[in-house]
Parts: sequence; C-alpha cells; structure tokens
Amino acid sequence: MSAPNRSPSELRSMFGANLRQLAADYPSISDLARQLGINRTQFNRYLSGESFPRPDVLARICRFFEIDARVLLEPVTEISLNQDPINNSFLRDFLGTGIQNVPEADFPSGFYRFARRSFLDQDRFVTGVVFITRHGSSTFLRGYESAPSLRAQELPTNPMAREYRGIVSRQENGVSIVVSRRRTLTGSFNYLNRVASFENNFWVGYVTRTAPESAAGTRVTRLTYEYIGRDPKTVLPAARQAGFTDIDALMPYHRRLLQPDAPFN
Repeated sequence: MSAPNRSPSELRSMFGANLRQLAADYPSISDLARQLGINRTQFNRYLSGESFPRPDVLARICRFFEIDARVLLEPVTEISLNQDPINNSFLRDFLGTGIQNVPEADFPSGFYRFARRSFLDQDRFVTGVVFITRHGSSTFLRGYESAPSLRAQELPTNPMAREYRGIVSRQENGVSIVVSRRRTLTGSFNYLNRVASFENNFWVGYVTRTAPESAAGTRVTRLTYEYIGRDPKTVLPAARQAGFTDIDALMPYHRRLLQPDAPFN
C-alpha cells in the first residue's frame, strides 16, 4: 500500500509496531526514553500506536536507531535488511553480536605483522602488515598487498587495487576476519586464536582465499599474526620487508607456528 493511501491510524500503527521492535533490544524502556529525550508517557503512546511524533522528534528517533523515515511505511525488518546486511534483525543474533564490541584485550588495535605460505608458490612465503582499528562498536582491518604478489596473480598493481579491508568478529576461541578488495575483486576469510608467547602478542590460524579449484596453487594455508603496536621504528621496517620471502628469512617464531613441514588439517 503506498503512502498516500495510508490512513493516519495505519501510519501510527506501522510506526508503533516498528518502534516496539527497535526498542526490544533495550532492557529498559524508561532508560531508552531518557536517551531519546522523550517523556516516558508520550513514548508509550508512540509504542502503542496512539500517537505520532512531531517531525523533529521523528528525526531524533531515526538518528538514534540509524534508520530512515521509511519506518513510517515499511516493516523495520525490511528497512534494516536493505541498510545493513549483517547487523539487522534477521542476522543480528547470529553474526551481528560477534561483530560488535570485539574486546580490545583479545585483539588490540594497532599494527600486526603476518606471515603465511604463498597461495601460488608452495616453496615461498608471504609477509605483510595490517592495521586494526575501531570505529564505534566495530573493529576493522586495513592493509595493502605487495605489487609483486598482485602481478603474479595478473591483477592491477596501483594503490587502489592493492588495498584490502575487512571486518573482525569475535569467536568462541579467537577472532575471524572477512576481507575483501575494492569492489569485491577477491576476498578471503581469516581465523586466528591467540597462542602462548613471551609478550602474549601472537595469533595463529588459517586463511582461505576466494579462488576456483585448480591444479595451480592452493586455497587455504596456515596464518600467523604478530602484534607490533604503533611505534614507527617497528612498523616501518616490517612494512618495507613485506612481500615474498624464503622460509629461512621468516622470523623464528612465525616459522615455528606455521609448521611448514607439517600437513595442514
């Protein structure tokens, strides 16, 4: 039914139903009303569909829940699915809760040095640096692949093509990271769990790449992360060394965790 055909009572009813669903994630309606700056009695009237907010109050509600004015016309589940493919009512309890609020103590913000076997050449390894940062309740990854690696895959080597980004989610025994190049040219899935080390700064797991099955190359291999903080004296040398390397050139603890002579399972 289009908006011009909706009666005022139908608009109030749709808004009330949507607002009740949005409010369901909050344990206290009184506290939610205070956060919104709305009188509790008036907020109850919105929830029941008895009343409709003024334009400025509606705008405040939309900003708070990060939703648009379609909340008047469409079920909120459909609006959320269009706006956020992960943190919506359909997937929130399955994926959204893991993506929000990854504990800083479990996976600190800052730079990490990583190492893995090359997907294309089993006799060589790849090292690089990624940056983990937090925005609001989400944790993100950003990095750049070396130009020689991209050339070996017959991919462009300009800075835009080299950049990749990802989002971090907590898991029961570690973290997972979904990573993609710009415009989803290629992607990967990373799983990491922390391992014992002198400075408690190493993670080990595996990485899978999005590539068709073929006789050339592999699609999954072990992966190590080492937290190196933010000091340029440590980060810049690690970045300069990024790219292809031989097993003997790997840092000792990375080599030990990668278990290059052991089968992957």
